[in-house]
Amino acid sequence: MAVQITLNGRTEAVEDGTTVLRLLESKGINPARVAVELNRRILRREEYDDTPLSPGDALEVVTFVGGG
Repeated sequence: MAVQITLNGRTEAVEDGTTVLRLLESKGINPARVAVELNRRILRREEYDDTPLSPGDALEVVTFVGGG
């Protein structure tokens, strides 16, 4: 069964029980190179694999960019 979430402002369907880590991996995103905000709360990287997504959750994924 799929649940609806919002990822960076866009509605997406993910499998029920999908964790933040599994979502990142499915999108080809390296979890070590991003910051994740879930429902206006910044998640620690250690929480990614233990945090299942629920219907209506809003995620913002921000990629770190280097430069000078």
